[in-house]
Amino acid sequence: MTPKEVLELTKKNKVVMVNLLFVDFPGVWQNLSVPIGQLKEESFEEGFGFDGSSIRGWQAINASDMLLMPDPTSAFIDPFRVHITLNLICNILDPITKESYSRDPRYIAMKAVNYLKSTGIADTAYIGPEAEFFIFDDVRFDQKTNEGYYYIDSIEGIWNSGRDEKPNLAYKPRHKEGYFPVSPTDVFEDLRSEMVMVLQHCGIEIEAQHHEVATAGQAEIDMKFAPLVKMADYVMMFKYVVKNVAYRNNKTVTFMPKPLFGDNGSGMHTHQSLWKDGKALFAGDGYAGLSEMALHYIGGILKHSKALAAITNPTTNSYKRLVPGFEAPVNLAYSARNRSASIRIPMYSQSPKAKRCEVRYPDPSCNPYLAFSAMLMAGIDGIQNRIDPGEALDKDLYDLEPEELASVPQMPGSLDEALKNLEDSHDFLLKGDVFTEDSLKTWISYKRANEVDAMRLRPHPYEFFLYYDI
Repeated sequence: MTPKEVLELTKKNKVVMVNLLFVDFPGVWQNLSVPIGQLKEESFEEGFGFDGSSIRGWQAINASDMLLMPDPTSAFIDPFRVHITLNLICNILDPITKESYSRDPRYIAMKAVNYLKSTGIADTAYIGPEAEFFIFDDVRFDQKTNEGYYYIDSIEGIWNSGRDEKPNLAYKPRHKEGYFPVSPTDVFEDLRSEMVMVLQHCGIEIEAQHHEVATAGQAEIDMKFAPLVKMADYVMMFKYVVKNVAYRNNKTVTFMPKPLFGDNGSGMHTHQSLWKDGKALFAGDGYAGLSEMALHYIGGILKHSKALAAITNPTTNSYKRLVPGFEAPVNLAYSARNRSASIRIPMYSQSPKAKRCEVRYPDPSCNPYLAFSAMLMAGIDGIQNRIDPGEALDKDLYDLEPEELASVPQMPGSLDEALKNLEDSHDFLLKGDVFTEDSLKTWISYKRANEVDAMRLRPHPYEFFLYYDI
């Protein structure tokens, strides 16, 4: 869509407001709204000014002026606003030099795709994430000097099987038994379908929706794969739509990886493949029907996974899910069909076009622009350096003998450890100036100061259970 076509769209739909969207460093959409009269064809070249010093991890206050540059191809009508509103996703530019901003996550993703093309390896990276989430009825939390707590409730929570609901109609999914039950056990079928309808109205193709494994409304809605930058845009749209559909139905959604103790967390299994001139490059005659390129791509991701974790699993809560011996794939190995490996080769279809790898450890708390770009850069490094992924492990990795398991590398056990790995090993991300030293140092320092240290300083409620009587 061109700027002229965007303006025609606004007239056709009688748009009165324009919502300018951009993603901050941690991965949350921000916005500035202007009346429709402020949007002109030249707006797509001149942009809109805003204060970059108020955005997490961005500009200093003495250099705060920045520009929002709308991308006309991203236009869609907002399905939630009372007044008809056009949404435009923006890139961030310096107002003086008009250069793209090095800490803009969307720009980093664009550079990753351009770097892929410059190598001659491929011209398209297709990404297909499965962003799981929870639907809750009531969420409360607080943290003060003398108290700290959280409280979550759900009509579906198995902990409510004995609650007097006048009447309690039962049919609550047991722990780890929430996968695919029909109603009335699954009470969110209609809500998820409403989410699907709105997502499709916004232009996102949906393949399926279903209840996920955990009790208390864990859900998954699967988007059809798309090129990397477009898919990162879609993930942001996906979160926006899912949260707002839930909100207007008096529900709340979280993409927090591990909100519940004792049940499965939410992952974002990410399917990936490379194409060139319309041809799939991951199909071949190697293991599980993979090409040599695909195996080297997997080798690169496995080699760099401990550093990638700081971007693909970027919260302290992420490591409540990535715990050895439980459901999340912490073992750095690859396998066909085997969901206990951190990289799986899906075998549903033998078509060369369907051949891909699925990286299973990322979670939906990540910034999709940064996570997809980082994994692509690791895969490219694997191809360029012909990194051997080793032998595939087709056994259930959760049942390996301790001696055998000891030889399998594992994901970091904490965000602090992941950040240290990224700090020590990130040269592969700097190629093509995709990530810069400045952007990575800012990411690491922001995460340490605002998340790792912030958690270290606060007592945990369970510590009182363990230690109060010492």
